[in-house]
Amino acid sequence: MKRRSFLQQTAFTGASLITATGFSAAAAPVYKQPVPAADKPFNLNYAFHDGMFKSHAGNDIIDQIKFGYDHGFRSIEDNGMMGRTPEMQKKIGDTLQKLGMNMGVFVITSDNWHWKTTLTTGKQEWIDKMISDCKKAVEVAKRCGAKWMTVVPGNFDRSLSLDYQTANVITALRKGAAILEPHGLVMVLEMLSDNSDLFLRHSDQAYMICKAVNSSACKMLFDMYHMQRNEGDIINNLNKSWDEIGYLQIGDNPGRYEPGTGEMNYLNIFRHIHSKGFKGILGMEHGNFQQGKEGEIALIKAYRDADSFL
Repeated sequence: MKRRSFLQQTAFTGASLITATGFSAAAAPVYKQPVPAADKPFNLNYAFHDGMFKSHAGNDIIDQIKFGYDHGFRSIEDNGMMGRTPEMQKKIGDTLQKLGMNMGVFVITSDNWHWKTTLTTGKQEWIDKMISDCKKAVEVAKRCGAKWMTVVPGNFDRSLSLDYQTANVITALRKGAAILEPHGLVMVLEMLSDNSDLFLRHSDQAYMICKAVNSSACKMLFDMYHMQRNEGDIINNLNKSWDEIGYLQIGDNPGRYEPGTGEMNYLNIFRHIHSKGFKGILGMEHGNFQQGKEGEIALIKAYRDADSFL
């Protein structure tokens, strides 16, 4: 599944709440039912996204949040948060606060300019766009209770050397960090695997850029699906870049679905992350392998299985 398609989807589907693990068989909205003992919080803090549980909870993201809470999840992430109305941003934030949940990443780049040749160029128009979006993101973050926001520097500028492009990206990110840092906010740089035009693709590259920006407001988003495709050796590369990682994301490969559907040993990966004392969020940026209610229950079970390292 390509990231562009993933970001454009507003929902994934999945199916049936009747399982041997004790999930309630009550009709939606399930969040009104008592939380079964089997649905205690996970050992790590996994963040689902809008649409992931819509077959059970319906299309309302507030109901989906409550459903996710009842099944042990304690965070959400929402790439399209900046496109929501201020009223809905606040409603989501208030709901999360009431439940004791966290808000994960949203994408800071409006109009999807991260799919264009942008920060690598050094052109003032893109620096201005970065500054404008960071200022907007501060207000969005206040309303929804977010701390982290995804940034992608865009595509290669084939007219410039790699070093000049890297310098341009660092310059732009420093300007963005200067806006976010006073508010305790963090932009997290995501390395992607969708196509060969993307500038930021490897963990060592992002690590070097974060060191050069030298701000608490600029860290790495280590999406394990993309990194499995681009470089593999997930645990070792997590270790090497650990001090600059601010956020983690999940997706099995191939396919970009939940753990257990591909080649990655997420039980071992999650055990390792937990052993390092990670207290942050792991975003579930993937689709449901199965459609309908059955798929949603299979997804919950997949996380229970991968999270059973203690």
